[in-house]
Amino acid sequence: MILSGEEIRSRIGNQIVVEPFEESKLNPNSCNLSLHDELLVYEEVVLDVRQPNRYRRLEIPAEGMVLQPGCLYLGRTSEWTETRGLVPMIEGRSSLGRLGLFVHVTTGFGDAGFCGYWTLEMYTVQPIRIYPGIDICQIMYHEVRGDIEEYCSKYQNSRDIQPSMMYRELGCVENDQQLELDFESLVREAIS
Repeated sequence: MILSGEEIRSRIGNQIVVEPFEESKLNPNSCNLSLHDELLVYEEVVLDVRQPNRYRRLEIPAEGMVLQPGCLYLGRTSEWTETRGLVPMIEGRSSLGRLGLFVHVTTGFGDAGFCGYWTLEMYTVQPIRIYPGIDICQIMYHEVRGDIEEYCSKYQNSRDIQPSMMYRELGCVENDQQLELDFESLVREAIS
């Protein structure tokens, strides 16, 4: 069973945390979440599931940024969420879907007990200009029947955009560092 907007409102502060919470973002059976002002893009031509992959960080300026087809952009919500005893799920908003923007590739379901910012796997079918702070997706909550073992794994309490950590599942923890490209350092090295 999916919770109604009124039921979401009644559980805010108990089973559901959305920070910051804006009542105007409640829908009949969901709550809109907004886009933070940063994105990550992978730098590798071929991504390797057994290794951390290099990426770079992009800032979405106030005047917007054009996303290009054929590129995966990792973003995150501006809102921190926590869910107890419910299964959270995010979906794109129909207004953005009608413009060809996918906000998650295959990962709409969260786990009961997830706490953190939601990483978005954004992909577009044609160029589209996006802006920081736009309502990018909606979160819904499903009730669970049966015993719940709450989520406590690699993405729990995420405070930033989370690139894939699939390599951890494959036992490749010796490579357990993300490789964020620091372009200022690269430029300084190239100049010297």
